[in-house]
Amino acid sequence: QVQLKESGGGSVQAGGSLRLSCATSGRTWDTYALGWFRQAPGKERDFVASISGSDTHTYYEDSVKGRFTISRDNAKSTVSLQMDLLKPEDTAVYYCVLGATLNRVPNGYDFWGQGTQVTVSS
Repeated sequence: QVQLKESGGGSVQAGGSLRLSCATSGRTWDTYALGWFRQAPGKERDFVASISGSDTHTYYEDSVKGRFTISRDNAKSTVSLQMDLLKPEDTAVYYCVLGATLNRVPNGYDFWGQGTQVTVSS
């Protein structure tokens, strides 16, 4: 059974940093894409970042480029999202995702974590 479990969310002031982590279990996911989406209150679920199984390709949503960094550790079956220079508009529930191919759309990912709250105050 596939499980994705996020950790590392919390509250921070604008300009601060947080690091989200996601542990995967159920099988080996070395060749699968991993990523992060987020959903703010009253808004749709939006793409944030993704990384290929080979760790050679990454995608970022434009507003987080230069501030967020996605990485993965296949030996530990984890994916992380380092978030720096956080802004109030980054406030959302962040979801870890896993899928067969690298892409930016929610339907492209078969498995989702339960989410972790990130709150950035001004």
